Amino acid sequence: MIKAGIIGGAGYTSGELLRILANHPNVEIDFVFSTSQAGKPLTNAHPDLIGELDLLFTDKINPEVNIVFLCLGHGKSKGFLEQNKFASHTRVIDLSNDFRLNNNSEFQSENFVYGLPELNKSKIEKAKYIANPGCFATAIQLALLPLASQNLLQNDVHINAVTGSTGAGVQPTETSHHSWRNSNISHYKAFEHQHLAEIKQSLNQLQNDFESEILFIPNRGEFTRGIFATLYTKTDKNLEELTEIYKDFYKNHPFVFILNQNISLKMAVQTNKCIISLEKKGNYLLVTSIIDNLLKGASGQAIQNMNLMFGLEETTGLKLKPSGL
Repeated sequence: MIKAGIIGGAGYTSGELLRILANHPNVEIDFVFSTSQAGKPLTNAHPDLIGELDLLFTDKINPEVNIVFLCLGHGKSKGFLEQNKFASHTRVIDLSNDFRLNNNSEFQSENFVYGLPELNKSKIEKAKYIANPGCFATAIQLALLPLASQNLLQNDVHINAVTGSTGAGVQPTETSHHSWRNSNISHYKAFEHQHLAEIKQSLNQLQNDFESEILFIPNRGEFTRGIFATLYTKTDKNLEELTEIYKDFYKNHPFVFILNQNISLKMAVQTNKCIISLEKKGNYLLVTSIIDNLLKGASGQAIQNMNLMFGLEETTGLKLKPSGL
């Protein structure tokens, strides 16, 4: 069995990790670290786990575990790894943005691999350290990578995407609590969202001459989970050619689905899927990409990466089904 530890166990992403790992056939949860919840039952922060897990939060780590998931706030993972040493065999998946950019990592000897399986699957299989992608970045990259693979991103890309309130974290803020979000919508960080850097890095990995603008407007939605992203750019390719390019690119990736029909967010929420729809209007390609921000955009993708790192079937423990309601 793979012994796993979770660092920062009281948030939304750690809650999703616990729900998946509790039913993963190859994993035993060894410890869940939280300084704010130490000594309290996991169900204190995650009451839906009553009857599933009887562990207590702890402020101690077991340095000998096989894998550690870092679910800390952005900017805190580097410091935690400096202060807490794990065994040489311990693998690490960081869900923050600390190690996603090639020029950002001061842990050069540890060689963090960017953990988007549809881009870096062979590297992930050999990796010891993984930087899990951001949620917006996952939805947007999966919508654009097939175009980059064929050198088709020759014009500006316009993106409008809406995310649920869980994307803002478990601590309520002025723009994340229910009374503000309900019957409301607003944009934030227009044209300068932090995920743009990792998106551009991945696109340049496939199309090294990509220099066009990515004009991204992120929006706060009134729902709790999921990302609904619409992107458009110019291309001379017809819809049949584009559909074939997308299907061929993702033919060996079990969580990405390509459709030529209208799609809605509930098709992907509570699953590890990314569902992509393609439409052609004149010279414009419209791509719609939907994911669950807590699963394919965070914890589900982390488990997908773990499966690859330990030589397991990529879908193990992740055949989750949406309710349809």
